[in-house]
Amino acid sequence: MKRALQRRPKAQGQIRIIAGQWRGRKLPVLSREGLRPTTDRTKETLFNWLMPYISGRQCLDAFAGTGGLGLEALSRYADSADFVEQDNGAVTMLKDNLRRLAVQPTKAAVHQGNILHVLPALKGPYSLVFLDPPFNQGLLQPTIDSLVDTQKLTSDALIYLEMEKGAALRVPANWRLLKQKQSTQVDYRLYEQHKEAGDGEA
Repeated sequence: MKRALQRRPKAQGQIRIIAGQWRGRKLPVLSREGLRPTTDRTKETLFNWLMPYISGRQCLDAFAGTGGLGLEALSRYADSADFVEQDNGAVTMLKDNLRRLAVQPTKAAVHQGNILHVLPALKGPYSLVFLDPPFNQGLLQPTIDSLVDTQKLTSDALIYLEMEKGAALRVPANWRLLKQKQSTQVDYRLYEQHKEAGDGEA
């Protein structure tokens, strides 16, 4: 009995790597409900914020989707990146894009599943974390709490948050807000963790 060939997902869009070793490379991505790639303009702003800090960092792209943030970090010489994504097609496309870029397996890994289930099993600790979850699903706060509870952050970790404007958020008191920008609908923030422990409101 012949087995049906598994179809690879078809690309319906693309992302562009802005700078670094893969500058200008365009990669195919899926267009799926809930996958909301960070725009080039926002990505450029974020990586201007991060420019002095990226090299040598261990990254976590916790709601990877297209993988645009983690791939941009690797292009700019981050040391490694773990990508976590639930959607099967997006995971397959992300793995294909890592192969297209000839990324060594020691430099990047893709993990399929819910970040709250996957996170405890990840090695870490991470010095650069991207948290860009689907909006209005209540995913950001429990992910922040789990990062702290599972001790997956280095003492000097940088944490990027992208959330719907006006969303309630509680961050640890030892997270210092470095940068913040808002658009009509979106709130972008970059925090830096310090050694002091505690909880705070934001």
